[in-house]
Amino acid sequence: MSLADKVLAGQGALVTGSTSGIGLGIARIFAQAGAKVMLNGFGKPEEIAAARAEIGALMGVTEAPYSSADMSKPAEIRAMVAEAQAALGSLDILVNNAGIQFVAPVQDFPEEKWDAIIAINMSSNYHAIKAALPAMLARGRGRIINVASAHGLVASPYKSAYVAAKHGVVGMTKSIALEVAQSPITCNAICPGFVRTPLAEAQVAPLAAKFGISEESALRDRLLEKQPSKRWIEVEDVARMALYLVGPGSGSVNGAALSIDGGWLAA
Repeated sequence: MSLADKVLAGQGALVTGSTSGIGLGIARIFAQAGAKVMLNGFGKPEEIAAARAEIGALMGVTEAPYSSADMSKPAEIRAMVAEAQAALGSLDILVNNAGIQFVAPVQDFPEEKWDAIIAINMSSNYHAIKAALPAMLARGRGRIINVASAHGLVASPYKSAYVAAKHGVVGMTKSIALEVAQSPITCNAICPGFVRTPLAEAQVAPLAAKFGISEESALRDRLLEKQPSKRWIEVEDVARMALYLVGPGSGSVNGAALSIDGGWLAA
């Protein structure tokens, strides 16, 4: 599927958590494929402005539409979906990508961190899908992608809230896929391993300092310990998987939890 074909021309896409990292990569490839894209997320004003300008340029406009909706607040999520439908003309594609992380033993895990991770990483998907689905059903088309994680399929210690939320996202994806199975709408999950993003790369130096090892060793033997390839997953690879799921030829892929993890789940 070539980006030059503009396979998403005329379609409106909302990507949450898209001012950086995986979400921005997905927004970028959708815009390159012809979609009208609304961004969402937090960050420094200048970084958000740069993301809007970049995606806007790909869309042929000054800047991409943007919502600052807080993914922990259901009312703001509903308003964002309505705003996207108005700004884009239709909401044909919904990508739930927003997420946060916190690591601690369960006995020390702050309750407010647990609540925030469950709200942003899992419940926000429910609220966005609930708001977007009626119009998709009425138009007879739609694609929903939930960005889960390898931790939606397997666990690691000290990440109880994140693992619980991502397992919940995978289960929710399957349930919604069954609900829409007889319609031209699909709901799938992408389950990445460790992806090369600024936030992920920033973890390498502290690990090296903590264990007194080189950054190369910290990356291979600590951060990517469970990823057999010992290489980062690239943002563009995740984005291309998302493009496949919303593009032509993917209509029978429904309820899947697709791994892109350097062999993690095979080990």
